[in-house]
Amino acid sequence: MNEKAFWSSRLAFILAAIGAAIGIGNVWRFPYMAYSNGGGAFLIPYTVALATAGIPLLIMEFGLGYKAKAGAPLSFRKLLGERWEWIGWMAVLVGFLTMTYYCTILAWAADYTVFSTTLAYAGDPEAFFFGDFLGLSESRGILGDVNWLIVAGAAVAWLWIYVAVIRGVRSVEKMAYVTVVLPWLLILLFVVRGITLPGAMDGIAYYLTPDFSVLLDPQVWLAAYGQIFFTLSLGWGVMIAYASYLPDKSDIGKNAVIIAVANSVTSIVAGLAVFSTLGYMAHQAGVPVTEVVRGGIELAFVTYPAAIQLLPFGAPVFGVLFFFMLLALGIASAFATIEAVNRAVIDQTNLPRRLVVPAVCISGFLLGLFFATSSGYQWLDIVDHYLSFFALVLVGALEAVAVGHLYGADLMRRFINANSEIVVGRWWDLCIRYVAPVLLFTALGFSLVKGLAEPYGGYPLWANAFGWVLVLFVPIAAVAIARAVQKKERRG
Repeated sequence: MNEKAFWSSRLAFILAAIGAAIGIGNVWRFPYMAYSNGGGAFLIPYTVALATAGIPLLIMEFGLGYKAKAGAPLSFRKLLGERWEWIGWMAVLVGFLTMTYYCTILAWAADYTVFSTTLAYAGDPEAFFFGDFLGLSESRGILGDVNWLIVAGAAVAWLWIYVAVIRGVRSVEKMAYVTVVLPWLLILLFVVRGITLPGAMDGIAYYLTPDFSVLLDPQVWLAAYGQIFFTLSLGWGVMIAYASYLPDKSDIGKNAVIIAVANSVTSIVAGLAVFSTLGYMAHQAGVPVTEVVRGGIELAFVTYPAAIQLLPFGAPVFGVLFFFMLLALGIASAFATIEAVNRAVIDQTNLPRRLVVPAVCISGFLLGLFFATSSGYQWLDIVDHYLSFFALVLVGALEAVAVGHLYGADLMRRFINANSEIVVGRWWDLCIRYVAPVLLFTALGFSLVKGLAEPYGGYPLWANAFGWVLVLFVPIAAVAIARAVQKKERRG
């Protein structure tokens, strides 16, 4: 059963897709990656990656969903036949599993929004985050007690997701105005606030000063391609599902360019907000910017709270706004990913949305309790690493090979051009058939060699073994689900 609802306008679709692409990684991942890979010079490989992989793959996923008018699994079945449906289920599974821990991070943001009203983390933000808040266990093998503050935050996040997707695109597009426009305004507010602080320009200089020598380092180029792939929410079935709701005569090519560019601009502007604040923090401490720069989760929940408490006025207000911004950015990506799951299940089971949505949300919430324990932070790190650097990259590579070689890049390009103002040339065929698969498989190979050579993150071998089992589980489970669905249909 295909749902008949369509986006009410082009703007609604673009905002929703931008919200799916823009997430908390734009705030804590891109700025640090640019800083550590040549500063302003990183924008060169980043732009090349955007043109040769990001936009082509985004157009490809839009083309799949728009042509099939279905979620990821059914799209692959319609275009390539039953034997390739499992690729779509892989995308959906990776997205769903990612949301089980991603919503834990959103729970932290929700809790920190409340903490900021009194600056509860003031004094020693690092000790507060890892000790007072997470109650971090030293042993990965001991789950420990469930942290009910995190559970409460996760409940808020999953309830927000439920409200956003319960009516399909009608509720999604309404929520997009809140989770895209408001965070963008808040990012601009933090840029303005940041550049007015003493030492801000020192931080921005560290962020953007180019080191062109890094352009000779292949790792920098792989980092750029990896960032583009992750930041556009490719490989989760999200953009396929969203494109399935496009009405006839929609402009696939131009929409993809607008969304990809908007996402990249957001990343660059968010970096100005982050590094201007880090410059101020370094100025206040009388140390170089390099001594206060951290990436990832610690940037958001340790470094930034430390900077917030140093603000000369309005620290609680800026704290509340910052963590609410993170929550809103993350929620947009989360409900987009869950909608991809909903669409896949509805397509294949004919179950009504009112039953599918609560079942998916409750399942995700319950699985996420694993990450709300005393050792949840370490397990979150492990699961994120193996899903992001192996399973997700594998999905993207398989999608490109399937469309580029099995379906035919030229056939898909002709369909896209028939539904676009921007004419896609033969360069797109080359990107989908060769550039994207080669780069993604290369990145996968580098990660595989490195992962086998040394355990990730200093974690014990058995913990890393769990990560490898998870990676193997995804394709095996995807094939099993596809066969079960097909077997049921034959019986019916």
